[in-house]
Amino acid sequence: MSDEEHHFESKADAGASKTYPQQAGTIRKNGYIVIKGRPCKVVEVSTSKTGKHGHAKCHFVGIDIFNAKKFEDIVPSSHNCDVPHVTRTDYQLIDISEDGFVSLLTENGNTKDDLRLPTDESLLAQIKDGFAEGKDLVVSVMCSMGEEQICALKDIGPK
Repeated sequence: MSDEEHHFESKADAGASKTYPQQAGTIRKNGYIVIKGRPCKVVEVSTSKTGKHGHAKCHFVGIDIFNAKKFEDIVPSSHNCDVPHVTRTDYQLIDISEDGFVSLLTENGNTKDDLRLPTDESLLAQIKDGFAEGKDLVVSVMCSMGEEQICALKDIGPK
């Protein structure tokens, strides 16, 4: 054996999968599914009867949770589909920078500065107006498949 030390580069990732498999026949409306590589919220599910060649098929209509585009997919109900891990975290809004990024306060007291303002016009206006009025705002950040985006806003009163 050699006496030299080994150095490993840490990527700070536990290697957990971004998705997990679930049988297509068990995925319901308001659940989540990956369609064409995008995490989607299921808005419609219809199941066809078994045909001559044996498989019932599930027809999924999903809305991308980040850009609101509509996706459709047809999968045999006995096959597995990818379901994204979707997490929602609340952060307190500290600051909005000129270049469109927000500064957020995490639960453990650190700041998170890598999120852009949302593209949704009404939510964007609510955040900017509330911040300008000096309100204490809490934003909900949805995270899935390595993407994060502000999806909701709560007002917890004046500062």
